[in-house]
Amino acid sequence: MRTQTGFLSTGNFKKEEFMKAYTLGMYEKAVPNELSWKEKLEAARTAGYDFFEISIDETEEKLNRLKMSGEERQKLCQLMHEIGMPIRSMCLSGHRKYPMGSSSPQTEQRSMEIMEDAIQFADDLGIRMIMLAGYDVYYEEGSEETAARFLKNLEKAVKLAARHGMILAFETMETDFMNTTGKAMEYVRKIASPYLQVYPDIGNITNAAVAAGTDVLEDLRSGSGNLAALHLKETMPGKFRDMMYGDGHVDFESAIKTAWELGIRRYVTEFWYLGSETWREDLKKAHDAMSSLLDKQ
Repeated sequence: MRTQTGFLSTGNFKKEEFMKAYTLGMYEKAVPNELSWKEKLEAARTAGYDFFEISIDETEEKLNRLKMSGEERQKLCQLMHEIGMPIRSMCLSGHRKYPMGSSSPQTEQRSMEIMEDAIQFADDLGIRMIMLAGYDVYYEEGSEETAARFLKNLEKAVKLAARHGMILAFETMETDFMNTTGKAMEYVRKIASPYLQVYPDIGNITNAAVAAGTDVLEDLRSGSGNLAALHLKETMPGKFRDMMYGDGHVDFESAIKTAWELGIRRYVTEFWYLGSETWREDLKKAHDAMSSLLDKQ
């Protein structure tokens, strides 16, 4: 049974929130994994976020979400409605284990099954955008063949997404294959579809720019016209995750100013819950810090 998500613009979703100049989302892994859906959505709502970004990573626990029954999907949609916290984007990193460029026919087939299931799942929940991890392969050696296979399967994925009106957007990663906006744009131009865009990770592209001696803001500008959203993540040279804002070298003020000029209006604070007892306060602090920068635009 297909769920209906049109009601998500009413109920506990206030008109003033709908009319905001931007939306700021919470990355699911910022809260303890053992929380229920209700607790996770309520935590995002309490901290002040506008939407929730669900994680479908390479663990079987997360991948199995794509096999939720129709009734389970409908209950989750109802929960979003009751709490007033929609799930609007998906971080699909399950392709790290099952990449679209894999040399293994079985792994390649599994990658496309995941892609199909993710698009259907997103469509049922009212998710607008699926973030694709920018890897041709991860646990195996990359080559011209893996890159070509990735492109072939990417084209199939984008056609399927287009049929559902779903945006696929590359996250810029930590590996050389796609660690800059410019590299992601090479594939966007090859596919040439409005349903394939770029979702830069400002932390990852900052690390890439520092390593290469280039300008991170110029890299961000290279995606002009094709930037769907921005991940706000702290990093430092050689470290790509598990950091709080202010502990790294990302210039969030300049990044947000440039992103705003480029038309980006959707942002997500990306950081991880690391066992802190003050995670609720950390969530609120992250929201407020990034909101204060966005409110200046």
